[in-house]
Amino acid sequence: MARVEVHLKLAKLRRETAEREERLRMEAELERQRLNASQELLVETTRLYRELQEREAEIRGLKDRLHRENLALRDEVDRASMFEEIVGSSNTLKTVLSRVGKVAPTDSTVLISGETGTGKELIARAVHKRSQRSGRAFVSVNCAALAPGLISSELFGHEKGSFTGAMQRRLGRFELADGGTIFLDEVGDLPPDIQVALLRVLQEREFERVGSAQPIHVDVRVIAATHRDMRAAIADGTFREDLYYRLNVFPIEMPPLRERKDDILMLVEYFVQRYAKKAGKSIRTIEKKTLERLREYDWPGNIRELQNVIERSVILTSGDVFAVDDVWLSNESSQAPSRVATMTPSGREPRTEREIIEAALVASRGRVSGPSGAAAKLQIPPSTLEHKIRALKIRKGQFKFG
Repeated sequence: MARVEVHLKLAKLRRETAEREERLRMEAELERQRLNASQELLVETTRLYRELQEREAEIRGLKDRLHRENLALRDEVDRASMFEEIVGSSNTLKTVLSRVGKVAPTDSTVLISGETGTGKELIARAVHKRSQRSGRAFVSVNCAALAPGLISSELFGHEKGSFTGAMQRRLGRFELADGGTIFLDEVGDLPPDIQVALLRVLQEREFERVGSAQPIHVDVRVIAATHRDMRAAIADGTFREDLYYRLNVFPIEMPPLRERKDDILMLVEYFVQRYAKKAGKSIRTIEKKTLERLREYDWPGNIRELQNVIERSVILTSGDVFAVDDVWLSNESSQAPSRVATMTPSGREPRTEREIIEAALVASRGRVSGPSGAAAKLQIPPSTLEHKIRALKIRKGQFKFG
């Protein structure tokens, strides 16, 4: 009897052990399934997180691109300049347009030189519009108008907190122009440190934002312009020679209006109709005397001055005949060549025009414009004096420390 009870207890113990093993096996299986589910969930969550990061980066890129294009478009609208089309049929202008047509399809850097008001930005826009980059941004920068302490930030951007007042990250003009064209007007006025940074952009196509050490690569075509004598600036030590040769890959010289006399009639008609329409006036003819006076005038301010004179005169015109009051045409500029050539110091024989200009440059230490510049001393417009200096091949730099 005792033996039977022992067998029964052993059998019960085996059943309990088997049941406990089965229960543990089932719990282990459930735990394995839960672990597998957790791992699959983790993998899926990681995938979704990465996808979310990619989408966010894509959205940021699209927002930055939209921001750049909006700024460029706003800049394009704000900079509606001297005229909407290149107007003229003179051989001088045809030569310029021929050069534009040849260089536009390439990706070469262009340097446009010429006096103030000749339409250098218009030529730059023409190059861009005829290039493969025409569908992307055209960003225009007047280097002479930038505050010295903010030039780096304007051109290359800055990071948040990089300097007092930098409340957020800002994209520079080069980033805004990525894929398109940047026009650096009055590039000769850039300070030396910015010239070094610009040289790097031209050589390596990269730069850093202010407050960052991370290089940013850009694909930008550079078109520069200046009214200065760049070789004289190099001789003065105010402009880097290596940068000049990087910019001057394809030079375009924009002629002053006094060398485009054949275009004056066409320009006058264009501007008269433009501003008459804007003013709601009907002007049918141009006074013959006015046209002759406009053709004789020296136009020291070039097309920009012509535009202003025409707009002003259209406002004052009451009938259908357009006329310009001589008061709007400065007699000083048109008489400047004869006056400069005949200026004489007290008690001396008349000097040549070169000697008079060089004496004024000595007195102004090589400075042309400004209240103490040579142009003010000679009482002629700075653009006229710059033209004479180039024509006479006078090096302004030699008078800087005179």
